[in-house]
Amino acid sequence: MGLYEHVFLARQDITPQQVDALVEQYKEVIAANGGSVGRVENWGLKTLSYRIKKNRKAYYALMNITAPAAAVSEMERQMRINDDILRYMTIRVEAHEEGVSAMLQRRDDRDRGDRGDRRGDRDRGDRGDRDRGDRDDRRPRRPRSDNEGAE
Repeated sequence: MGLYEHVFLARQDITPQQVDALVEQYKEVIAANGGSVGRVENWGLKTLSYRIKKNRKAYYALMNITAPAAAVSEMERQMRINDDILRYMTIRVEAHEEGVSAMLQRRDDRDRGDRGDRRGDRDRGDRGDRDRGDRDDRRPRRPRSDNEGAE
């Protein structure tokens, strides 16, 4: 059986309880076809980068799925039919991530990762002679053609 991460976007005008009901509905589809759903994360209502079917916001949900390809295909077929689902994406992965996803981590925790050296925390050392006064003396001038500068 394959391991999959599945994210779907639901319309903004449904309730969070209806989003949970959609997750349960698709969990049943996966289970009926011989698979299982591990971790489920509801990322909540988020603003979209661009309108999708006249919606400016959408509910995001992530599901970690262990199932045969036929089960995932059936779930995606049912999502295409459902008017409440705006978009979905299923990705096959080698292993499911442990812990919370990047979307649920606090922004402070995400920023601390590998950005310390880009924020001026590192010592840049001696930069040599960086005097930039009178740059015109060092730069060769190109000759002006006859029609340049004419008004």
